Amino acid sequence: MDKIPSVDLRDFLSGNPERKQKFVNEIGKAYEEIGFVALKGHFLDDNLVEDLYGEVKNFFEQPVETKQKYEIPGIGGQRGYVGFGKETAKGFKKGDLKEFWHFGQYLSDDSKYRSEYPDNVIVDELPKFNEVGKEAFQMLEKTGQYVLRALALHLGLDEFYFDDKIAEGNSILRPIHYPPITEEPDDAVRAAAHGDINLITLLMGAQGKGLQVQNHNGEWIDAIAEPDELMINVGDMLSRHTNNKLKSTIHRVVNPPREMWSTSRYSIPFFMHPISAMSLNALENCVDENNPKLYEDTTAGEFLHERLIELGLIKK
Repeated sequence: MDKIPSVDLRDFLSGNPERKQKFVNEIGKAYEEIGFVALKGHFLDDNLVEDLYGEVKNFFEQPVETKQKYEIPGIGGQRGYVGFGKETAKGFKKGDLKEFWHFGQYLSDDSKYRSEYPDNVIVDELPKFNEVGKEAFQMLEKTGQYVLRALALHLGLDEFYFDDKIAEGNSILRPIHYPPITEEPDDAVRAAAHGDINLITLLMGAQGKGLQVQNHNGEWIDAIAEPDELMINVGDMLSRHTNNKLKSTIHRVVNPPREMWSTSRYSIPFFMHPISAMSLNALENCVDENNPKLYEDTTAGEFLHERLIELGLIKK
């Protein structure tokens, strides 16, 4: 496959059984063959997207000292600000050429996960940043819920199989700033080749070149979305749970041509995580004689902790 397929969530939501099944078939085929789709018909409207990008740029344009106030020690970068070059892709020594922010789950006062998740970090200088971040988080989470319902049907599970596993899940909205490149990068790239940790990733800001996906022939192809599309890919947790039936695809963000080094790039992925107790053991109907079990049993929480250590965000 040399192009990212495009699907429309409105087919799934239409109430028409044939259109709904068409969406299930299309997204299931794409995730088995390349692990990425471009999705139209999501729950983010244009005004919200515009507001979010505006607030994200406002934050990253703050002085370094202001941003560093929001870098919280001891939580593995799970909330607030993470400074330039601090995250390193698994298997790489050079830090990625980016800085980012983390919005996390919004919990009710009586939620049992209050002691498990760090609190969201509030930016005093930009009150709208906090409001817009919360709204975008919730609309992306809603979109992801319907994508997972379609995938549950594709896998022969109950449509609502994932619902209780993602309710109050440990999801993250990550606005990323790739600053202008001011000197020879010395083998560092904006985001080195990696697979995502989570169930699925919903990515805003894949318009224009930069994001590349490795297909199953080992070729790198450009993943460019239309302005009204989100790129959505399978993460390692879902790949493990389906015994690699749904593929977690390696992807990267390459440096721009030298004549564009002076430009920033902004990207906003939503990493959809389940609750930490979710079993990632291979689903029974994804294991057979031709597809033996590939991975050891684990939970989402155990797997996440292991990967955060590999990324350098948690020290052993």
